[in-house]
Amino acid sequence: MVSEALPIQAVLPELLAALRERPSAVLIAPPGAGKTTAVAPALLDEPWCTGQIILTSPRRVAARAAAERIAQMLGEEVGHRVGYLTRLDSKQSKATRILVVTEAILVNRLLDDQEIAGVSCVLFDEAHERHLDSDLGLALALETQGVLREDLRLCVMSATIDGTRFARLLGEGAPVIESAGKAYPLAIRWLGAAPEKRLDETMASAVLTAWREEQGDILAFLPGVGEIERLRERLCEKLPNTPVLPLHGQVEPAAQRAAIRRDGEGRRRIVLATSIAETSLTLDGVSVVVDSGLARRAEFDRAAGTTHLVTARASQAAAAQRAGRAARQGPGVAYRLWEEAGHAGRPAFDPPEMLTADLAPLVLSLAQWGVVDPLSLAWLDQPPEASLGSARERLGKLGALDEAGAITAQGRAIAALPMEPWQAAMVLAGADSGAALLGAKLAVLLQERGLGGRSEDLEARLMRWDGERSGRAEAARKLAQRWAKLAADNGTSTVCVERSRDTGRDASRLRSTRTDGVPAASPAILIARALPENIARRRDPSGETWLSAGGRGYRLDPASPLARAEWLAIGDAQGQAKAARITAAAPLMLEDIEQHLGHQIEKRSVARWNAAEGRVEARLERRLGAITLASGPDPAPDPEAINALLVEKAVDNLVDLLPKSLLARGRFAGIAVLAPDQLAARAQEWLAPLLDGKRKLDLPPGRYAEAALNLLSWEERQNLDRLAPRQFVSPAGTHHAIDYDSDHAPACEVRVQALFGLDQHPMIGTTPLLIHLTSPAGRPLQATRDLPGFWRGSWADVAKDMKGRYPKHRWPDEPWAERPSLKTKNAFTRSNE
Repeated sequence: MVSEALPIQAVLPELLAALRERPSAVLIAPPGAGKTTAVAPALLDEPWCTGQIILTSPRRVAARAAAERIAQMLGEEVGHRVGYLTRLDSKQSKATRILVVTEAILVNRLLDDQEIAGVSCVLFDEAHERHLDSDLGLALALETQGVLREDLRLCVMSATIDGTRFARLLGEGAPVIESAGKAYPLAIRWLGAAPEKRLDETMASAVLTAWREEQGDILAFLPGVGEIERLRERLCEKLPNTPVLPLHGQVEPAAQRAAIRRDGEGRRRIVLATSIAETSLTLDGVSVVVDSGLARRAEFDRAAGTTHLVTARASQAAAAQRAGRAARQGPGVAYRLWEEAGHAGRPAFDPPEMLTADLAPLVLSLAQWGVVDPLSLAWLDQPPEASLGSARERLGKLGALDEAGAITAQGRAIAALPMEPWQAAMVLAGADSGAALLGAKLAVLLQERGLGGRSEDLEARLMRWDGERSGRAEAARKLAQRWAKLAADNGTSTVCVERSRDTGRDASRLRSTRTDGVPAASPAILIARALPENIARRRDPSGETWLSAGGRGYRLDPASPLARAEWLAIGDAQGQAKAARITAAAPLMLEDIEQHLGHQIEKRSVARWNAAEGRVEARLERRLGAITLASGPDPAPDPEAINALLVEKAVDNLVDLLPKSLLARGRFAGIAVLAPDQLAARAQEWLAPLLDGKRKLDLPPGRYAEAALNLLSWEERQNLDRLAPRQFVSPAGTHHAIDYDSDHAPACEVRVQALFGLDQHPMIGTTPLLIHLTSPAGRPLQATRDLPGFWRGSWADVAKDMKGRYPKHRWPDEPWAERPSLKTKNAFTRSNE
């Protein structure tokens, strides 16, 4: 049946025998072994295979190419026994036995028909890529196999998977069958990194080097479309007669085929590809790979609620797949733009999307399936609880799930549309406004990068798309029409979209109109209705910074025509949550917000802290989430709100409001109630009454200290005064504040004559009091924790020195035997006569 010898044929008998006896198997075969093209045809004549064979592919380009290759090997045109089905393209018929589909298509088919009647086998190709739809499709297929279809065969296929893990997941002793590959030599050239240079510059140098030194077509891997276009410009300038062909998801099908096949005129080619060419595809004639070592993948930011693209180092597994493209048809060479010594430091595999992606589509699909708890299904990697919680919350806001997590009627309508849940909600909102087609077009634009140009302005892209006549643009229009029809069946209004000829920048430039002529929605309104937290207001004159209703900051290129708008509805942004870059938005008018989203606007009294005046002020505000629309003084503020904010500020400044001596005494005495964290925890007991009716914190420290001390019981007050007395009373009757806050606490400062007659050192509990002795003028003499030792030791030298300085004062030889007094000698003598 297969016209050319492929390594996979050596293990096909073993695989066929395994699937006759068991429902599942794992097939590991290196690139070039032929698993994608040979396995499905080999199953056609098996006695158990009376229905259709579904072969999943991770990408549309690969799905179409695989179907065309299988059909060619069978000597047929694609669309008969072999067909394919992707979102924008389909070739199949009633005679189709082998159907190549993208992973999302399989998920949708399972959700529409849990039994997948008429399907005998599902082949999961390139399972190592671990896309979310791949993991979900496998989990649902296993559920179907275990509950409804014991006869359904499942086979997981890849070159670089952990076969044992997948076999355990498939269960029932699923065998792991391994195939050899074509052992063509592959040389690796390590070019090293040049971080100081632009990527297109270093890649151009590497490609030109490979062009001079090697033979055969060149396949260069870059992270994204922008890098591909910049490198293409450089190479076309250097090699004007050489076909330089892009290969990525935005390229027209005809151009994709040209990149995959040899040049019709026999010329050497240079193909510039994203990771789309890592697996599944064999590019005829390619014997040289130039790898930038970079990959771009989507990561979901739970804090921002958005998915953004991250450029990262390609994993070791991805690098091996890329290099292997050069040796699919013969000896090859791979140039790598990094050091060999650093290769081991790259991650072994790319992270599964299950751990990094937005799980809202997965949670909604499972709710549609009837599963409320996703963890009850079989997964290779369990979905993270935090991501599941975030997904449930957002789906709940869309009305897709009820409080128990079960799917609602709105959720079923959302799930019926093959797009992100919020985009489906947007299309349905359009249908309710008589604008289903407009909503569907917006959804297509947000999914198909480059359609209608690369502007951030979605209205401008819509208009350009309307004027495009390419195959891709036409296929996208048909897709939008299908989606609009699906949504309109669930909506309440007639679809009627009109495009205004007005070239102004207001949101009425492109609007939908109901059949009664009343304007119903604009692109911005539809986005805003589905993502009200993504309504954003300009924060500066240049239009560079924006604040969204959800409280997040965004950035926009000031040169963008959208920068002149006052309001935007943001459909997509890339980058970190605090300053994500707006990549797709539509201008919005405040009147539109008032008319269509008035229920989102709140009127509330807000208590704020005026730091400049050190007081609480009450404002009456109209707010759209974090955006203040209007603000003025509140003539009748809520006293509880004012008190709560004042208490909060007092708690933040407890150390400054309370006497430090009180906090230090409490700490020394071990009185837990006077610890700052305890005082903060009980703020409502002592601060709230103290600050009732106030707007400022300007009370005397003694008032705060008194209120804090009132928290102590009688016993705690006694312990505080006993264990940490405020003052030391000298033998002369003088009072001295005790310092409990210094490094040498407890300590106090006392004039030496006040301690005459004292021959026992003063103690604070079990701790000797550090006494800083001073002269009659208050100058320091000595510090001691052993007063008797001082009297009998260094006192003689101190007294000798002090007699000359202060002759009028007493400096006895035995001060411990003297009566204490601060008086001069004469005054002391007279007072004792």
